[in-house]
Amino acid sequence: MEINSTQQFLALTSPGIEILLAQELSSLGAENVVQKPEGVYFSTSISQAYHICLWTRYASRVLLQLSSSDADNKETLHQAASEVAWSEVFESDTSFAVDFVGKSSEIRNSQFGGLTVKDAIVDHFRDSGLARPNVDKYQPEIRIQARLLKGQVRFYLDFSSRSLFQRGYRETTGAAPLKENLAAAIITRSGWLDNQNKPLIDPMCGSGTLLIEAVSMAIGCAANIRRENWGFAHWLQHNEQLWQTQYDQAYEATEEALKQFNGKVYGYDSDGRVLKAAKQNARNAGFSDFIEFTEADANHLTNKFSEDGHIVFNPPYGERIGELPELVETFVHLGQSFKENFDQWKIAIFTANTELLTLLKLSSKKRYKFKNGPLDCQLACYDINDKQREKDQITPQSDFDGKDSAFANRLLKNRKNLKSWLKKEHVECYRLYDADIPEYNVAVDVYGDYLVIQEYAAPANIDPSKAAKRLQEVLYFAPKTLNVPADKVVIKTREKQKGTNQYQKLAQKKQAITLTEYGAKFSINLWDYLDTGLFLDHRKTRQLVAEKAKNKSLLNLFAYTGSVSVQAALHGAKSITTVDMSNTYLSWAQENFRLNNLSGKQYQFVQADCLAWLKENKQSFDVIFIDPPTFSNSKRMEDSFDVQRDHVDVIRDALNCLSENGEIIFTNNKRNFKIDHEGLSALGFTAKNISDQTRDKDFQRNKHIHNSWLITRASK
Repeated sequence: MEINSTQQFLALTSPGIEILLAQELSSLGAENVVQKPEGVYFSTSISQAYHICLWTRYASRVLLQLSSSDADNKETLHQAASEVAWSEVFESDTSFAVDFVGKSSEIRNSQFGGLTVKDAIVDHFRDSGLARPNVDKYQPEIRIQARLLKGQVRFYLDFSSRSLFQRGYRETTGAAPLKENLAAAIITRSGWLDNQNKPLIDPMCGSGTLLIEAVSMAIGCAANIRRENWGFAHWLQHNEQLWQTQYDQAYEATEEALKQFNGKVYGYDSDGRVLKAAKQNARNAGFSDFIEFTEADANHLTNKFSEDGHIVFNPPYGERIGELPELVETFVHLGQSFKENFDQWKIAIFTANTELLTLLKLSSKKRYKFKNGPLDCQLACYDINDKQREKDQITPQSDFDGKDSAFANRLLKNRKNLKSWLKKEHVECYRLYDADIPEYNVAVDVYGDYLVIQEYAAPANIDPSKAAKRLQEVLYFAPKTLNVPADKVVIKTREKQKGTNQYQKLAQKKQAITLTEYGAKFSINLWDYLDTGLFLDHRKTRQLVAEKAKNKSLLNLFAYTGSVSVQAALHGAKSITTVDMSNTYLSWAQENFRLNNLSGKQYQFVQADCLAWLKENKQSFDVIFIDPPTFSNSKRMEDSFDVQRDHVDVIRDALNCLSENGEIIFTNNKRNFKIDHEGLSALGFTAKNISDQTRDKDFQRNKHIHNSWLITRASK
């Protein structure tokens, strides 16, 4: 290969950046630039390719084409790979790896294609009388990429190496960092580079990537001058002298540009720890003099500038638990602040949650589509000017107003109706709203100082954007109406579960609060699971069971976190056996006992398949409480369980564990559950529906929240 001859290359990047990359490559001296869905093809010399690697901002990888052949199956792929003189690409003591992209009717996955190419490479060295090179999948010295498209395979040397966008200045990042090339694209599309003398603000700057890329572009630095690992370093035809020349030129140009730049950009974030990382990243990049970081909340964004400018930011998307309620409030405030305080400014917001943008009550001037990892994202650009105000006058986009919100009004009404009951009963945890208005399909629960909002999955015929808008209204009004800070609002999505256990794990915040119910203390986890550790609708059920169990023995089956057991113990139950299949929930039950200073041999905790344990148990109990899931096919169970189908079998097994004058309290949450009176009668049992007794005031609006039955021997 002639080092100064024109070679074929392929530059890769993220979706949405391709056109910017194509324009950049042309400006950096590339020839025959062609943008395709898979990337940007171009031709240039090796010397100019070194230059491109140092200066490109938008590429994630630059590949040098080694050969091209027809291939559509294993044999032709192996033959095509065998025709490459691999021993002229790298030495046998150099570790390598193969990436494979594409498929055909016979080559259906990348692993199969990669192994075929790897075998051909190894065979080449062996057939050439050379040692077999080692494969290193994680940190190879040479990386080869094979790309199969429409019956043609092209073999590339990973010229730049993976993740070219990693500039080398980031030590730490926030929770969801932007890739540097995507940040550069956002800055370009925002329009700020055409007005560099104008202020640039990032009100949610995180680890500072957007601002650092903005400064780098404004200065005119070589984007990748700090990178140390290059894919061509172990390539046999790498020309160190040419590379050093290009590097020295880029370094000198960057240093000279730094001396002449005197601009400044501004970053704000409410998290001081993240700002500390941002400042360190700016120092690493050499830009700390050009970026002013301030700890501040975006909800209180003010305009301290005497001229108009640009606001560019990448807010959280509300993907993680706890973010969305705060974001709703923030976006409402930002929309108001932009219109009131930032006249003639330009705004650019990058997000995967486009529904949040509607809360700004602004008309976007332009939107660009991008990908951030697997997420479809948009960059929405706004001009805060007279034209925007004219649009608002023609089509008023009124802000949320409490008096116009049916949901807010219903919350106030429900709270008023429950006020005297809450005061009388000293209830800390209760349901305030449960899809009372069909358009607002949520449940709102109060847990002390916290709100838990459970979104029910919308029916298939409901427009998702409408459902999202309703949820935003709920998340905005619920904390404001009830005077709860947004950071104490927890949002969950509750869907009908098929073939799974009823207790879903959601996150791992591993934090809990302690709340009381009729003198009992309970550990409540609002974040890690779909359910919180305390079924609110069973408040009266717990009291009923506890009263019946006084001075008696109690079996609590499917015990969950043992709240029924705790209340029974505090009411003076003689002995309590608490059984659940989950070790997590059984440990939680034991923690609840410790919170209430309950201990002793009379309290037994058993981890077991409740149905299997019940069949084998020989002990007798005076009171048995059974609250099974509606359906379960847990791997720990021998068979699936359906409460409608199997409830008679469970009660029959419970009969063998019940004392002569004992009672069974059987509950479940299956809507329209029908108890089998004939089946129970054949067993010598009778069942009395006590659902009205176990449903408390906050659940009176939902007659189907649960059903409860008192089951005794017919003779009694």
